[in-house]
Amino acid sequence: MSWFESLVLGLVQGLTEFLPISSSAHLRLVAVAAGWEDPGAAFTAVTQIGTELAILIYFRKDIWNIVSTWTRSLWTPELRRDINARMGWLVILGSIPIGVFGVLLKDSIQGPFRDLRLIALSFIVLGIALAVADRMAMQAEHGGRHRAAKPRKTIEDLNLRDGIVFGLWQALALIPGMSRSGSTITGGLFLGYTRAAAARYSFLLAIPAVFGSGLYEVSEIGNEAGHVSWGPTIFATVVAFFVGYAIIAWFMHWVSTRTFAPFVWYRIVVGVLILVLVWMGVLDPLAGQEFGG
Repeated sequence: MSWFESLVLGLVQGLTEFLPISSSAHLRLVAVAAGWEDPGAAFTAVTQIGTELAILIYFRKDIWNIVSTWTRSLWTPELRRDINARMGWLVILGSIPIGVFGVLLKDSIQGPFRDLRLIALSFIVLGIALAVADRMAMQAEHGGRHRAAKPRKTIEDLNLRDGIVFGLWQALALIPGMSRSGSTITGGLFLGYTRAAAARYSFLLAIPAVFGSGLYEVSEIGNEAGHVSWGPTIFATVVAFFVGYAIIAWFMHWVSTRTFAPFVWYRIVVGVLILVLVWMGVLDPLAGQEFGG
């Protein structure tokens, strides 16, 4: 991988990680469009650490309150009812599904799951699901002509069942194209949470999952069989951090004031376009993949 490739892929990672459009799919698609080798699951996992560091800084007060309160609650029973102590347990438990499935499906994640046809279908399916969930949220928030608006759940309403369901939705992100934020936000909207609450918990829930995935895949960087070395990977991770930090603030404002319609249409159009190009023979669905022969 050249330094220019790492710059472009770092920008792509930072721009797309927090949007419901899948950063892993975009890294794969940009590489295919440019005629580069697939950066691979390991490069994707490691560069995501950069964007998660941006989350740590952006939500530093929330994270400090959660970590400190959860730690103290281990020996101070009175603190166990505190939302921050509960959130600590919910983030831990909600991270289990993606960790388990990530280990069990490692070979598929690094190979067949990166097939462009599956990525395209993932774009379309989650796009439709997000559209339905977003519409349900709008109807509940604003009400209809003959009914009052229904209050949506906030982060304080998060319970054990919902936390685990969020985690199961997050596990769908193991398939490139599903999107970690897109999956968890969609699940949160179906569960009745506000857009802002679903996005906030989505970002917090991603922290252990992404750092765990990055550390798990770190040994794959620079091995003899791969084309990705440490220098470009670190550079891309740094680029992703700075770009990702800027995107977080913008996206949190967006979800509080706008619908997800632009992202829905983007996902569906891109998914259909990929399928058409593959069907026409313009794109090889396994382009750049060693498992494709």
